[in-house]
Amino acid sequence: MRGVSTLGRDLTFYTLGRLALVGAVTVVLVLFDVPLLVALAVALVVGFPLGLLVFRGLNQRVTAGLAERGAERAETRDRLRAELRGEDTEE
Repeated sequence: MRGVSTLGRDLTFYTLGRLALVGAVTVVLVLFDVPLLVALAVALVVGFPLGLLVFRGLNQRVTAGLAERGAERAETRDRLRAELRGEDTEE
C-alpha cells in the first residue's frame, strides 16, 4: 500500500517537472528571438506532451497511486453505504 505522502510527493515532482519543462522550452524560444507570448504558447503545446515522454516513469507512479487511492475511496464508500443500509460489514 502506497502512502498518501508518497503519492503527494510524486504528484508534486511530476507537476513541477512538467512546468519546468515548459519554462525551459519558453526560455530556449525567447533566446531565438521569439516573442514571449508566442514562445509560451508554443512551449505549452510542445512541453506538456513532451513531459509525458520525459517523465514516463513518474507519470506511471502517479497514475498507479491515484488508481490505488480511488480504489480505497470506493471501498470505504461501499462499506459506509452498507452500514447505512444496516447490512453486516464484518468479514
